[in-house]
Amino acid sequence: MARTTGSDGEKTEAAVREAAVSLIACLGYEAMSMRQLAAEVGVQAAALYRYFPTKQDLLFTLMFEHMEDLIEAWRAAHPVGADPATRLAAYVENHIAFHIERRHSTHVSNMELRSLSHEKLAQILRMRTAYEKELRAILRDGVEAGLFSVEDTGLTAMALIQMMTGVIVWFRPGERLSIAEVTATYLAMTMRLVGAKRGGATPSYDAVRPFERSRTL
Repeated sequence: MARTTGSDGEKTEAAVREAAVSLIACLGYEAMSMRQLAAEVGVQAAALYRYFPTKQDLLFTLMFEHMEDLIEAWRAAHPVGADPATRLAAYVENHIAFHIERRHSTHVSNMELRSLSHEKLAQILRMRTAYEKELRAILRDGVEAGLFSVEDTGLTAMALIQMMTGVIVWFRPGERLSIAEVTATYLAMTMRLVGAKRGGATPSYDAVRPFERSRTL
C-alpha cells in the first residue's frame, strides 16, 4: 500500500522511516542510535521524538507497516474464485515480489522480532498469523479438492513461507536469474512440495496473472 506525503512534517516522517529501515538492517536495532538516525535524515535528534515517542515505537511502526502492506498486497493479488493451484501460484508470486522489493524491511521484520516488547510482539505475530492463515486455507482447499497431497498443512505452510522469504538472502538484481525466473523456479518447487497432481490444474508461472512481470527494484 503506497503512502503519500504532503506536508514537510509528513515528508520528514517518511524520510525517518526509510532511513531507520536501512540503518537497522545494516547495524541492528540495538546498535542504531536515534542520534545516528537524526544525522542520516538531517534533523536534530530531538525532532525525531515528535514522530516517534520512543525508539521502540519506531521499530513497531516499521514492522506494523511492513505486515500491513504485505496483507494489502495479497488482498489485491488474490484471484478470488480461482482453483487452489492458481491461488497458490498467485500467493507465491506476490510473496516473492513483495519481499524482494522490500529487502531491508523484510530483514528488519524477521530479525528484530526479538527487540519488540511483549505487547507489541503479540500484535505483529497476530498479523503474521492472519497472513499465513491464507496460505494454510489454500493448502487445505487443494487437499480437499484432490489437487494437493499434504500431510500437515501448518508445517507445510511454514516451510513454504521460510523458503520464499529466504530469497532476499541471496537474490541480487542483474545477476544470473531475473525475478521472473526465480519465481518460476520457486513455483515449481512449491508445487512439488505440496504434491500437486500432474493431471490437475497446476498453472505455469506465465498463467498466474496477466500483467507485466518485469519489475524494477
